This record gives sequence, C-alpha cells and structure tokens, in this order.
Amino acid sequence: MTASRSGFPLPNLRDSVVVVPPPETTPGSWAGAPSVLSHDGVVYLAYRLRRPIGQGRGYRNVVAASEDGVTFHPVSHVDSDQFGSESLERPALVVTPDGRWRLYVSCATPGTKHWRVDLVEATTPEGLGAAESRTVLPGDEHSAVKDPVVLWDSGRWHLWASVHPLDLPDHTDRMTTDYATSTDGIDWNWHGTVLTGTPGSWDARGVRATSVLPTADAIWMSYDGRASAAQNWEEVTGLAVGPRTAAGFGALTRVDRPTVRSRHEPGGLRYLALLTDADGSYRLYYEYTRRDGAHELRTESISAEALAESDALVASAG
Repeated sequence: MTASRSGFPLPNLRDSVVVVPPPETTPGSWAGAPSVLSHDGVVYLAYRLRRPIGQGRGYRNVVAASEDGVTFHPVSHVDSDQFGSESLERPALVVTPDGRWRLYVSCATPGTKHWRVDLVEATTPEGLGAAESRTVLPGDEHSAVKDPVVLWDSGRWHLWASVHPLDLPDHTDRMTTDYATSTDGIDWNWHGTVLTGTPGSWDARGVRATSVLPTADAIWMSYDGRASAAQNWEEVTGLAVGPRTAAGFGALTRVDRPTVRSRHEPGGLRYLALLTDADGSYRLYYEYTRRDGAHELRTESISAEALAESDALVASAG
C-alpha cells in the first residue's frame, strides 16, 4: 500500500456508513479499533468489541470478511479469556509473504496497568480463533505496549506501537509511538520513540499510530491524540510524516492541520485504518463516538479526485 502523492486520505464524514454497531447503546460500549486488508479480492476487517468497565471491557476481537468493504460477516474471533487478559484492544491483521494469516492481539494484564501483544497464526483467517498464542511484544515493568500497526515493506516487517510509561501509577494513560523492525514478524528490534505529543496542543497527553502509508522517500501516518487524561478513550485524529531511510523509517513530525473528530461531544474519532482500492481511491474505517456516548465502527470511500484536493490542502498547510 503506497501513496502516489504527498497527501493522506482523511474522513469527511459526509458519506460514512455504519459497518459494526456497538454491543449496547450505552457509554463505554464500543465497536471499533479496526485493522483492514484485501486478499484475493476479499476485504478482511479485524476489530474490537468492548463493554463498559466492570462489564467486560474489551472482550472480543473479531475477523470479518466482505465482498464490497461495507457489509461484513464474521469468520473467526478471539476472546479475552483465551489470553488470560482483562481486556483486549486494537488487533492488527496481516498476511505474510508466504500466505499465512496473523493476528496481533493487545492484551491487558489483570490487576495492573500493563499491556502486552500476543500473536496467533493460522493458514486461513477462519483458523485464527483456534490458534495457540505466543507473546511477541511483552513490554516490561516500566512500560506497557499495545495497538501495533504492522507493515511488510522492502523485505522486512515494520511496526509502530503505542507505549505507555508505568512509572507514575495515576498517569499511565500517557503514550508515545515507538518503532521496531523484524525479519520474521515475531522477534522485534526496537529503534526508539518516533512520535510524541506537542506540549499545550491537542495531542499533548499522548499519541498512538493508527495507519501508515509509505511513499518512495517518506512515511505518512494517521494517529490518535489527546490533550489531557480526561480525554482518554475520546481521542481525535491527526497526521504525521517522516523520512524513509536506509535503516527503515525515521522520526515523524506532526502535520499542522485541523484534527478530524466526531460531530458528537466529546468528539472521539480514532483508530483510522485505510485500504487502497484498485481504482486509486481509498476506503477508510474508524471508531466514531455517537450521540448516546457509545462508539460505532464506520466506513467511507475517498475518491482519487478528492484525494488530490486533500493533497493540495496538506501541502499548503505544510
């Protein structure tokens, strides 16, 4: 998945439709945190289902299939108890160059603020639900790691993950985006923090990568951000860009442009994932805060013409 221009498609909200509704119509009930890919003409979408705190939190990751990218039917799922996890967050779905299916699952360690990432692997997407798991991003006593974005590019794997410092127990919602590479997608070499928030701005409290779009000489990223701890779970979406280097991809810089947010307060629009269509357009998926406080998973298509207009806007903003 590459971008032919300097722009990056962002939601306009005018033509979006609901793909997956929340489990219940109450605050804290969410469908979202998507990861998407196309394989053999079929669109596959992985997403998280969540209930409110005290009622199960992130209880399931679902993998679903679609012919049109809008109407999906589940083909497999994993539940939090399979991982001994208190909650699941954003999954990352990939297909390896040799055709194996992988789901990277973000798992909360019970009774703590710690997160890790486990991997399940199968020969088909239907087999992911019954596959044995192994931990590939363990974190440690100093940091929690979750919500990876995983990319196969130039003969190796690249990963951007949300890292939360655990040194201050009442401030573990803070987050940076860190970068790692791997030859096999299992054992990872970390290269440090590549994106942090801007003090006094909308992303001051934390930043989380949600999708990447490489070009010949750069990497574009959509990311979630929040200004304060009170905005946890209601992040809004912005853009960042960084260089492609001989070693992989470098540090990212925020693009100075308005954020994308829900029309309903407190404005959450997060976990933007994108898919390139054959005609050069993009299909976007994202988690969206509704009027009733629940979150739903929505999609919309951005045409090549609309993308060209957004390119001009981004270029002028930069």
